[in-house]
Amino acid sequence: MVWGTSSWAGKSVLTTALCASLRRRGARVVPFKAQNMSNNARVAEGGEIGAAQYFQALAAGVVPAVEHNPVLLKPEAGTRSQVVVLGRVDRALTQTPWRERSPQLWDVVRRTYDSLARAADIVVIEGAGSPAEVNLADVDLANLRIARYADARALLVCDIDRGGAFAHLFGTWSLLEVEDRLRLGGFVLNRFRGDPALLAPGPAILEKLTGTPTLGIVPMTDHGLPDEDGADPGPGRGTGRRTRIVRGPAASNLDEWWAMREASDCRWATAPADLADAELIVMPGSKLAVADLAWLRATGLGTALVAAHRRGVPILAVCGGAQLLGEEIYDPHGAEAAGRYAGLGLLGAVTTYGETKQVHRARARFRADLPAPWAALSGLEVEGYEVHYGSTVPSRRAGTGAVIGPAFTDGSGMVCGPVLAVYVHGLCEDPRVVRALVGAEPPRPITSVLDGLADLADSYLDMKAVMALLS
Repeated sequence: MVWGTSSWAGKSVLTTALCASLRRRGARVVPFKAQNMSNNARVAEGGEIGAAQYFQALAAGVVPAVEHNPVLLKPEAGTRSQVVVLGRVDRALTQTPWRERSPQLWDVVRRTYDSLARAADIVVIEGAGSPAEVNLADVDLANLRIARYADARALLVCDIDRGGAFAHLFGTWSLLEVEDRLRLGGFVLNRFRGDPALLAPGPAILEKLTGTPTLGIVPMTDHGLPDEDGADPGPGRGTGRRTRIVRGPAASNLDEWWAMREASDCRWATAPADLADAELIVMPGSKLAVADLAWLRATGLGTALVAAHRRGVPILAVCGGAQLLGEEIYDPHGAEAAGRYAGLGLLGAVTTYGETKQVHRARARFRADLPAPWAALSGLEVEGYEVHYGSTVPSRRAGTGAVIGPAFTDGSGMVCGPVLAVYVHGLCEDPRVVRALVGAEPPRPITSVLDGLADLADSYLDMKAVMALLS
């Protein structure tokens, strides 16, 4: 099991690297995270799972499935989360107070883990936050309870780049019960810059205090794995055209733009000035489109989008992003907030929310005769996934005055002047699509990224000691 001293310590990357390394050694390995919290979800076999577990499954060489992340919490507000169980929304649990959910979810977690463990040599379990969150110990599914049930040995990783690493590690160890300290097999210092010799005598002192050795010093590295939260603040690293991704408070599935950020001058847009030099604007998914619509108007970004549209700047809108650009969002069932809401009016379409979330893999082919500025996409067959409540259809009013046509040969999606609106997520993980949009391909396909993570584990972790923990 991989524990962390905090969120963002490196649990997801380390788990992925271990899956890739163990697979390379010939083991039948599977990832598992009992409960994740993220609005970056992927569609796997059976429904939605956290994006991190999707990539961990690929690293392990198995087909991503809901069993790899049986419980997914998707934040909807400061005190509310949608509860997804084995890939599907559970409305009753979504309405259940936090501390009352755990007893109802444990049986699902236990049965799912047992099923995976029976078919694998090694299950690599990722924790959540920290195992030392004593305020949540009685309802913790993702750290201590699953570790005890699986009788897992654990690694504890911290982000040394933040400072205070030895205090974080010792403090976490000191707050664990004795039985949990005993299952801790090693510490990992992540994101280290500089000469490892400078760390002495820190690891030795820590081992003397805890009896736990340091089994890895992982350098700060550009590993290329999509950030689980999709919120890496750094600019894109590529040479392709200037791409600006409008990132509202409820923006979702931001991790799908990692390839775009590798290939282009790609930045988040959170203020009107961020769109001033845009050559391509992306409207990503949104977990709460009505709330993000209000944010666009309050910040002035809505006005800036209208101005960019008038200049003819191409706008790629995906899922919730397409809903925001339409003329109206109608929520008759209270999926988000019951009522009718005026959109930005850049897409001659209206969105109606249904009662049931649509979750499925998708395959489509762009029309052979897409007009400018989307002509470079013409004829490309693409794969992705859909996760949404709303259905968006052309408006009879067609208030934009632009001709609306389908984007795909099956009649789905829309092209409306400089706007391309689709419900399919994941298009820009296809290098051909990225090249068509920004004029350059990402330098590393996901297979190369996963191979690099296996190399990272083999080079900087004491894998002999890690393997010994499994015996």
